[in-house]
Amino acid sequence: MTAHANGHAMDLAALQREMAAAVMRPLTPDEGMRPTAPDGRPMTEVAESFIAPNSRLTAFERLEIYNRQYWFRVLNALAEDFPAVRAVVGSRRFEALSVAYLTEHPSRSFTLRNLGSKLPAWLAAHPENAGRRHRLAVDVARIEWAFVEAFDSAEHDPLTLEQIATLDGESRLALQPHLRLIALSYPADDLVLDLHHREKQLTSEAGVRHEESEGAESAMPRLRPRPTWVAAHRIDLSVYYRRLLREEFQMLSALRSGITLAAAIEAGFTGSRILDRQRAEQVQQWFGTWAELGWICAPELKALH
Repeated sequence: MTAHANGHAMDLAALQREMAAAVMRPLTPDEGMRPTAPDGRPMTEVAESFIAPNSRLTAFERLEIYNRQYWFRVLNALAEDFPAVRAVVGSRRFEALSVAYLTEHPSRSFTLRNLGSKLPAWLAAHPENAGRRHRLAVDVARIEWAFVEAFDSAEHDPLTLEQIATLDGESRLALQPHLRLIALSYPADDLVLDLHHREKQLTSEAGVRHEESEGAESAMPRLRPRPTWVAAHRIDLSVYYRRLLREEFQMLSALRSGITLAAAIEAGFTGSRILDRQRAEQVQQWFGTWAELGWICAPELKALH
């Protein structure tokens, strides 16, 4: 048991929940702590229930410091992971959607790395938060999150082309955990790279970012919707994007699902216009590229029960 600031006893877990709820409550428009709790109690009363004042600050003011620092930190972390989304929707709208997203999906991990894991799906389900570039913003968010996953996901020993050549149609393969496959509505991968480069230019050598004065959507080339398939992967601690043909994307996705090599090849050419006589050569070319990039590895053995 832990002592209340007002002298009553409080269970430690209950105290942690109370403080977490207060700290994670969104700030006011002028970046202060809200005056009332979700249940209607005055926040001064909530703060006084577990924080004692000191000679300089009230309990409310002490709690407000944690409330502000939490939001400043998570908003900054999200902006660092999704600078291209911010450029697409505009800085003001991005801040508003960040608050809405983090209110629904607050930090639940010891690391801020996972903070944006649900943002692409959340953004797809909440078009009102992205403005007129909603579909593009969703694609950009998916690319940027794939970048995060590709950068720090695991890597297994890759199979060589010679090893792959010994396999038969019943063999099963796996893909590197860091390889992310993305189906897009727009050819937005080049745009993301360009916006990342622009973001670096907007940041001085001292690390100070020069904000847009009006927070409006950034000027950028007009993209027409076009189904696009992209792989994000890592080589020597650097992340790269590679455009894929639809058939190549389908085959890689099928291999990742764990089906046999023969079934994966069949799935890859589902709905394809590539002529039958050209398919064997195309598959050979793809596997050569995948082996060179180290994308193919052996499936993990499952423990026998």
